[in-house]
Amino acid sequence: MKSQLIFNVNKAGVYTTFQDMGRYGYQRFGVPVSGAMDTFAFQVANILVGNQRNEGCLEVTLIGPELEVKCPVTVAITGANLQPQVNGEIIPMWQSIHLQPGDILHFGRHQSGVRAYIAIGGAFDCPLMLGSKSTDIKSGFGKLIEKEDTIYGYPAQKKKRFGLSGQSIPIYDKSIDVAVIEGPHQENFTQKARESFFNSFFTVDTNSNRMGYRLKAENGSIETIGDVWSDAIPFGSIQIPPNGQPIILMADRQTTGGYPRIGTVVSSDLAKIAQLPPQGKICFHPISIEEAQDRAVEMELFLWCLEKFRQDLN
Repeated sequence: MKSQLIFNVNKAGVYTTFQDMGRYGYQRFGVPVSGAMDTFAFQVANILVGNQRNEGCLEVTLIGPELEVKCPVTVAITGANLQPQVNGEIIPMWQSIHLQPGDILHFGRHQSGVRAYIAIGGAFDCPLMLGSKSTDIKSGFGKLIEKEDTIYGYPAQKKKRFGLSGQSIPIYDKSIDVAVIEGPHQENFTQKARESFFNSFFTVDTNSNRMGYRLKAENGSIETIGDVWSDAIPFGSIQIPPNGQPIILMADRQTTGGYPRIGTVVSSDLAKIAQLPPQGKICFHPISIEEAQDRAVEMELFLWCLEKFRQDLN
């Protein structure tokens, strides 16, 4: 099946890339996972247009692109509210929309969140690298979407429109409370340091990106004791470097690290961080592994039910 021209890129936006759930299976070779920063919004976008959850989407950061539609296509836009519009008219988010050739999809003023996801019914035609469509600029996988690029794909047949109800749509706040599983380097933190970490508000530094969110403590630095061996870094790990200011490691994180880790953000709260803007506020509280697992199951059940409703509607 030959791919079709889906979009002409009239404007690129600040940082627009292709992402899926990530490049798994290669961390032992030093290859970062990458993938969507907000995996919840990403998966919902795909479900709304009738795709498999891991199909590649466009991840848009803060300022969106301007895309000229070149063939009939169904899209869904989820995540950050960057005021998406078609031909100058604001369109609803978190539901599927049918677009026609000549339509102009563009974005207005930033309203909330940081990252939006554009899914098309079908699939974007972009190269698989080590089994993933995810862009990782630092590692040399893929590239930024640029002005005058052409985006090809395999549009699916038109399906019934489908969307989330208001109460199911996330709210992206500029001040968040995040759950953390403590460890694995508890012995490198005194009780005083631990209390300081869990009783402080932190500010997101402007020097934050897809690799990591640098935080600045309002009550001073978090002290560590001794050194640790470099070990594997999961999504959401919270490192404490020598300056005592935490770093939350995100989608494009390195595969290993040697700074003590005070905890890891639970998977169900990672979207909150991915959507937190520079100068946003964050505080942490500890929870058990069992509670974190319950939250992960709850989120997966929601996505599974949404997927089932979409399939039944087709």
